[in-house]
Amino acid sequence: MFRQLLIIGVFAGVLAGSANAVEMGDDGLHKEDWFSLTFKDVADDIQAAKDEGKRLVLVFEQRGCIYCKKMHEELLTDPEVRDYIKTNFKVVQYNLFGDEEVTDLDGETLTEKSAGRRWSVVFTPTILFMPEEVPEEGTAGEAAVAIMPGLFGKQTFLNMFEWVRTKGYDTDEHFQKYHARRLVEKGIVDAQPAN
Repeated sequence: MFRQLLIIGVFAGVLAGSANAVEMGDDGLHKEDWFSLTFKDVADDIQAAKDEGKRLVLVFEQRGCIYCKKMHEELLTDPEVRDYIKTNFKVVQYNLFGDEEVTDLDGETLTEKSAGRRWSVVFTPTILFMPEEVPEEGTAGEAAVAIMPGLFGKQTFLNMFEWVRTKGYDTDEHFQKYHARRLVEKGIVDAQPAN
């Protein structure tokens, strides 16, 4: 009897652990069925996102990245986070060490890994938030209105997407101030820190 309960307990633990498992691609990156598959032409992707009423984000990941796994399994499976991003953003995944062809905003053709170096991406995950309009010059790294290097908790992660969507970068309210204000508004903390 004890043995049967132990087997059932182990099986239940395996099922619970795989509840938030995310599909893994041949490239070793976690895949979301709502991420966009494109030719990785940044200007075309910005325009396509705009045509859909969304903003473009480029997310750099790499094989074996424990923070990428956590982002996919804990944040992107959270309905509040996932639904907000799906509704408001077009997400294109890049492999920090990948060889797929990328066309930068200045027309230069690169690989994913050379684009990552050119855009100063040194950590995964890194999310580049692109402008609403295709800029007339510069690179995607220079055009990004915000960059989120690394993994953060749910509220910071979600608030960054909200801040970009509401064009907080065009206001005098720095993201950290916005984030603190939103935590108070959501009832997560009692009072804003002093200026």
